[in-house]
Amino acid sequence: MDIVKNIHEVREKVGAARRQGKRIGFVPTMGYLHEGHLSLVRESAKSTQYQVMSIFVNRIQFNDPKDFASYPKDLERDFDLARSAGVDLMFVPDEGEMYRDNLTYVDVKTLTDNLCGAHRPGHFRGVFTVVSKLFNIVQPDISVFGQKDIQQVVSIQKMTRDLDFPIEIVIAPIIRENDGLAMSSRNKHLNSDQRNRALSINRSIRKAESMIMAGERRVPVIRAEIEKVLMEGSPESVDYISAVRFSDLSLCETIDGRSVIAVAAFFGSTRLIDNMIIDFANGGPRCVY
Repeated sequence: MDIVKNIHEVREKVGAARRQGKRIGFVPTMGYLHEGHLSLVRESAKSTQYQVMSIFVNRIQFNDPKDFASYPKDLERDFDLARSAGVDLMFVPDEGEMYRDNLTYVDVKTLTDNLCGAHRPGHFRGVFTVVSKLFNIVQPDISVFGQKDIQQVVSIQKMTRDLDFPIEIVIAPIIRENDGLAMSSRNKHLNSDQRNRALSINRSIRKAESMIMAGERRVPVIRAEIEKVLMEGSPESVDYISAVRFSDLSLCETIDGRSVIAVAAFFGSTRLIDNMIIDFANGGPRCVY
């Protein structure tokens, strides 16, 4: 695995791979890798032959400077895990390489009005700006993002279409711990009590699944039951329990098409998110979480 820190070298190595007839896959990350990140690489490798990963903790997407400062880091561990997953090129820029007197930012309207966008002002502008820059640097054929950050990936799909990036955006399934907790680099900050209580997020999602599979479609009814199960874990606070249409992430009152039910809550000082996609492609509902 090649490890590079500057844009010019990334373009050289990706260009060489492309001249060999290889399709380029790309997984952008902020590091402190876990099985969820590695699963994105494996998903990318299904249809590409050269795997690029980036590690960059992007200051401009953090609302809280303390959250940025405390974001976990272990590059040597990350490099070992990336090698084991088959990454060919690791791009690890510093802030000076990524942002040189930048005055340009990228935003996506409407899709960021609800869910995390409503509670983290400016966050998605930071995400879209850095992802746009990384897309221009790497110029992949495919980029893979996880379903756990559903608002992010749906919005990036829209951004990619609107800005005419010739890139296919793939949504990979949520990877979970054995107890059902969605994998996240931030799980490291949970103590044993907080982690145990945080399992109520997944239980609340599964409660919504059972209601939908039994025929319930009324969002207020489903939301009330989600809240009841979630509160069994005594979260410090709840940012949202929402149902949105998959197409534009607008709030809905009835589950009558492809939709997302999403939850965000704090356990201790750690903000955790989870979601479920409800699809009706083959007649009856199918829930993916």
